Amino acid sequence: MSVNTFSIHPDDRSRLIKATIEAKEFAYARYSNFRVGAALLTTTGDIIKGANIENASYGGTICAERTAFVKAVSEGNRSFTALAVVSDVASAISPCGMCRQVIREFCAQSMPILLIPADYDKRVAEGDVTGGVKETSIAELLPDSFGPEHLDLPRGD
Repeated sequence: MSVNTFSIHPDDRSRLIKATIEAKEFAYARYSNFRVGAALLTTTGDIIKGANIENASYGGTICAERTAFVKAVSEGNRSFTALAVVSDVASAISPCGMCRQVIREFCAQSMPILLIPADYDKRVAEGDVTGGVKETSIAELLPDSFGPEHLDLPRGD
C-alpha cells in the first residue's frame, strides 16, 4: 500500500501473524460462519488476541479487532505497535467501519495494520515471501477521520 508506516521487527511480525491465525480458531461465528482473528502488538512486545463473538441478537456481536482492543485497554494497555487481522477468506479482508473508528481512537495514524489472507501459510510454503499480506494503516483505511484530538478543538460561539 502507499502509506508510510512504522517498521515492525521481522520476529514481531511473525509472532503477530501467528497469533492472529491462532485467535481466529476461537471465533464464535455461529450465525455468519465468518471467523475473524485479530492480534495487537503492544509497545512492550506483548500480543493481545481477539476473535469475533457473535450473538443471536446480531447487534450484540463484537468483531475480532474490537475484542482485542477491549481486552487490551481494560488491562491498561493503550500503546500499540501493530495490528493484524485474518479471516477464512483467501484474500486479505479489511476491518469494518466501526472497528476502524476504534483503531483510530487508540493507534497512531501510521501504525501498521497487517491484513492476512487465510492461505498465508500455504503462500509462504510455496515461496511467496510476503504471504500475500497487505500492509496499511488507519490513515489509509479511514481518511479524513475524526479522532480524540478533535474534541479539544475550539468551538465557535
